[in-house]
Amino acid sequence: MTTWTFESGHTAAGFKVKHMMVTWIRGSFNDVHGTIKGDFDDPANISVEAEIDAGTVWSGHSMRDEHLKGEGFLDVKNHPKITFKSTKVEKAGENNYKVTGDLTIRGVTKEVVLDAEYLGSWETPFWEEGVDKGPKTRAGFVAITKINRHDFGVSWQSPMDKGGVVVGDEVFITIDVEAIRDTS
Repeated sequence: MTTWTFESGHTAAGFKVKHMMVTWIRGSFNDVHGTIKGDFDDPANISVEAEIDAGTVWSGHSMRDEHLKGEGFLDVKNHPKITFKSTKVEKAGENNYKVTGDLTIRGVTKEVVLDAEYLGSWETPFWEEGVDKGPKTRAGFVAITKINRHDFGVSWQSPMDKGGVVVGDEVFITIDVEAIRDTS
């Protein structure tokens, strides 16, 4: 069975959510680790696991980032990790997959479906401490999904005039993965 390990520094999770009813706020997590095990031509036997350090949330505004880490949003003090573990992978096109699994945010686990695309693989150099220890085979993936943040207890809100809200309910998530094939 082939194992692909997410490469730190080249893998990230991003999100966007409606703000003040009129625009999007975007953010990211850059400390994302995980593995993909199995062969892409046999999706029924593929498994995916990922872990995100919730404390690395970044939205480009330090006060907002601290608010996102707090009890009303991610509650990083009590729930430092966001995790995903696949339960089923299905082929959905030539290079596309439906990855069903358990997403855990703030200690709440819900089933989600990721629309994933395999972007290909390539033999590449692999630099470590100034030395090329390659070639290593790298593969790229992108996965997207949409969640309702309230399903995970992320329910901070502030009402506005005419029924508006500061933060939308739907959160759109994109995960960009660069993974290296394990040769050991």
